[in-house]
Amino acid sequence: MARNVLILGASYGSLLATKLLMAGHNVTLVCRKNTAELINRDGTEVRIKLRDEASHRAILSRDLPGTLDATWPGDVDLSRYDLVGLAMQEPQYTNHTIRVLMIKIAEAKLPCLSIMNMPPLPFLKRIPALAKMELEEAYTNALIWERFSPGLMSLCSPDPQAFRPPEEAPNVLHVGLPTNFKAATFADEQHNRILRELESDIDAVTLDGHDVPVKLKIFDSLFVPLAKWSMLLTGNYRCITPHEPQSIRDAVHRDLKLSQSIYDHVDAIARRLGADPKDQVPFEKYAKAAESLLKPSSAARAVMNGAPFIERVDLLVKLISHQLGLPNAEIDRIVEIVDQKLNERIVAGGAAAD
Repeated sequence: MARNVLILGASYGSLLATKLLMAGHNVTLVCRKNTAELINRDGTEVRIKLRDEASHRAILSRDLPGTLDATWPGDVDLSRYDLVGLAMQEPQYTNHTIRVLMIKIAEAKLPCLSIMNMPPLPFLKRIPALAKMELEEAYTNALIWERFSPGLMSLCSPDPQAFRPPEEAPNVLHVGLPTNFKAATFADEQHNRILRELESDIDAVTLDGHDVPVKLKIFDSLFVPLAKWSMLLTGNYRCITPHEPQSIRDAVHRDLKLSQSIYDHVDAIARRLGADPKDQVPFEKYAKAAESLLKPSSAARAVMNGAPFIERVDLLVKLISHQLGLPNAEIDRIVEIVDQKLNERIVAGGAAAD
């Protein structure tokens, strides 16, 4: 049975969309009008490397069994969809038209699968140790999430690394690290059946007889997606330095002992919240993967390009660590550097406006 999935965000969201389209499901991408027109005319192109192949394959949406369309937020008909994917950066949800759409999604009681690095607040409320913590400071606008029922919100760890090549059109995505999406279940088994159906259908897809990487894996544990926090604090946010940004590889491998201490501390925070060690990714496996991540993280690139707001998983982890009585000086320092760089951008933007 073909499912209809609405995905907010046409950049990183096009990777999950392509996997669904290959499995015969239908996807609508929500994005800017110009990008929607481009996608509706030309489709999307996702470049991904299959196992043991030297070069990337270009997978074109118009060649796939599922149907793809794109629209801007004001034109969405929610009655069409079985599932919503949240694939925008967290600050993007403050846009007025997106906020209106989010209110409609919450009121429609549609199950939402987030593939953001920043976990939506309703998902965190499903974890008893976090339910009453004061975490709103980490969000650009925490009020966006207040209408959502926690049981209808799940989190999918966005482990695959992908980016839009700057010289290409906005409908092109290049996958640098083709790992899996790892999703926690919903509260309602009816919605979990949809997830497991999508998981099975994506797993069965082949391309010219070859397995296609980037699977959707479903886990009963709410803590499996939180394994990404250790990676983000050890690599992604440390790409932001007081000076020029550095690659994820350099952030991790420049001082491997320090990197492991940060990684282990964030893992310990997750375990204090209830995670089992088997929910987590060993540091050695992450460090090996980081060797191939030769560009700065998307957060570092956004700061470099003058963004006044980015997703603040670093600040979220700091707030949690302090409220658990597990503060860490290195995590506090990461947050301090990110705050400093964002403040510099805000001041520079204000000076330019004057």
